[in-house]
Amino acid sequence: MSEQSTPESGSVELPPAAVRTSVRIPLQFGDGFRTEAQVFTFDGLIDGQEHVALGLGRFAEAQVPLVRLHSECLTGDALGSLRCDCRDQLEVALRRLSSMPRGLLLYLRQEGRGIGLRNKVRAYALQDRGLDTVEANRALGFRDDERDYEVAAHMLASLNVESIALMTNNPDKIAQLQRYGVKIAHRIPHVIPPNEFNRDYLLTKALRSGHQLEIDGKPVIEEQDDPVVIEQPGAST
Repeated sequence: MSEQSTPESGSVELPPAAVRTSVRIPLQFGDGFRTEAQVFTFDGLIDGQEHVALGLGRFAEAQVPLVRLHSECLTGDALGSLRCDCRDQLEVALRRLSSMPRGLLLYLRQEGRGIGLRNKVRAYALQDRGLDTVEANRALGFRDDERDYEVAAHMLASLNVESIALMTNNPDKIAQLQRYGVKIAHRIPHVIPPNEFNRDYLLTKALRSGHQLEIDGKPVIEEQDDPVVIEQPGAST
């Protein structure tokens, strides 16, 4: 796992925010696997939305935590849609984080890469007519990806977390977090095998959005500097 550069001296200074409530919640997956998470809510987050953090493992200990930023996906996370890999990414991340000395998942209310649920469904309709994910977003007047990870940095600061290992395939997450003052100790790949319904979606992620994936023999993006790790949903970690 490669070392990432530390934030520049001109990184953005965030206003103060605070944890509002913290409570233990038991979790269970479809195959019966159980774990517990410490759920945190916040006051004063920079975008005013109700994001939550889930602390897993022995979260209170001082080690650099393994962190996953997961953007809300109602169709995938709750309904089990196979058009994306969101539910599998969430489940695999929670399993892995719960096995670590200190794990943290930030659940961000950024549905549809930040365009919202209604617009995501509109984008699906355009994809059914032949557009890919990027083309559909642009046809609706949005950027390729509207997500802003400043709030994730704000949540980490509220939890007194300054340095993390980041579970991601998305170079933009690394760049944004560093811009907002988060030190990235290293990156952990988080790759889910495609299915027949989301293969094109994942190819678009890799080939048009710069995500660090390898699918169907397509070359790894140049920025890739860690081995691709294929994680099977439901596999023990």
